[in-house]
Amino acid sequence: MAGVPQDSDDFRMVCPPVNKEDGRLPRKYTDEGQGTKCRMSPPIEWYNVPEGTKSLALVVEDIDAPDPNSPIVPWTIWVVAHIPPTLKGLPEEFSGKSQELGGEYENIVEGNNDDKVPGWRVPTMPSHGHRIEFRLYALDDEVHLGKTVTKERLQDAIQGHVIGEAAMIAVF
Repeated sequence: MAGVPQDSDDFRMVCPPVNKEDGRLPRKYTDEGQGTKCRMSPPIEWYNVPEGTKSLALVVEDIDAPDPNSPIVPWTIWVVAHIPPTLKGLPEEFSGKSQELGGEYENIVEGNNDDKVPGWRVPTMPSHGHRIEFRLYALDDEVHLGKTVTKERLQDAIQGHVIGEAAMIAVF
């Protein structure tokens, strides 16, 4: 289930606050809770980063987002690149604070979400039950993304460099 570490050697990720019974992302990380005021990103942890990883990248999407012109078009909530493979996760409220945290966090880049601003942004949901997919990529090289980082630019840049993927689903 989402949020529960498994006893395995597989590359995997978890979001500890996600409810272990139903996979729910707590309201404080959404536009309905405390998160609406401070854009609070949840803590994320990962385990067993593949050998040879030079960098990690994260994409978080609402994979059930409706679009007036199409039945379902994923909504990008968060794009994070240049994560050092020595890190074991991102702390709660990381979004917007990489410079403040300094150290290994300093060179991490947050890309634009579908609100066209960098950082964590859960969209206003017309209904509950949407699946939020967290996907972490282990890369064999540093990617060059230019000035404006987007999910599309990241996905283009990582082609041929992904040596492992870890994913989890939370429900909003």
